[in-house]
Amino acid sequence: MSAHSPSPPRSPLHGWVPALVAVVGSLAAMAVVAALGIWAAGAADLPEGAFGPVLAAVLVLAVGGTVRLSGDAGGLAGTEGGLTAIPLTVTLTGALLLGWCFLRPLHRRTVVGAPGLAGWAARIAVLWLLAVLGLALAARRTFEVSLGDDLLGDLGELFGVRPTVGFAADVLPTVLIGLVWLAGVLVVAILVSRGAPLPPELMRFQAGARPAARATLGLLLAAVAVALVVALVVAATKGHAAETFAVILLGLPNVAWLGLTVGLGATWEGRVEGPFGLPMPRVLDEVLRTPDVSEL
Repeated sequence: MSAHSPSPPRSPLHGWVPALVAVVGSLAAMAVVAALGIWAAGAADLPEGAFGPVLAAVLVLAVGGTVRLSGDAGGLAGTEGGLTAIPLTVTLTGALLLGWCFLRPLHRRTVVGAPGLAGWAARIAVLWLLAVLGLALAARRTFEVSLGDDLLGDLGELFGVRPTVGFAADVLPTVLIGLVWLAGVLVVAILVSRGAPLPPELMRFQAGARPAARATLGLLLAAVAVALVVALVVAATKGHAAETFAVILLGLPNVAWLGLTVGLGATWEGRVEGPFGLPMPRVLDEVLRTPDVSEL
């Protein structure tokens, strides 16, 4: 008879708490960065109660989702559009923290089998799906537009017209793209990880891909770090600090990686119609608005 007492059965919720911490922690960090960014961009001027839906919309865009814009003037007119801009500062914040949370439990073990790794990733995926679904449902708001007290307002009252504008996330595409985004983050985390006890089949693949993956990630992060230093100097010496911090908190990698890839010889094409809803570098705004210039 063995002298050791039998080990207690493993709880069916084993691993769910760390997965919840990983998902909630990464989304909370993204929300803080996004909230500060849209506040610097002028969120104080938003109508009452609009900050939450706008914040949810920014998080939806950060994980690759789409937000549908709409306007309605009763039976007189209507318009629709889409917004697919990605606030990469928010995206990068969530990706780095989520990747770190995914790898941290693995480093505590000496051996991780394929079923264990798949189960850990699946727990995160389930909670991530629910979180992105909640964000997509929350990212919707309609605003009533005042026509004023002049003739236009009188005509609107006469015809019973109450113009509205609003936005809403495309729920199904957002959830699907959000899962693809998560898969990409976990794959990159595995590729760049050093010392994580992976299954043998993944170890062989990682050994060949890790140097290139680590070098690419390091280059991208270095470009963002350099851009951050430049942006902080600009904010301190050139004025317009609020606008600069809005760019830093929402779109710094957008600018840094654009400059990096152009410096490496890449070609970009861009076009804009109407005003941007988020701040951007003035030189890029002017280039995109030039009628005869569509290529950098």
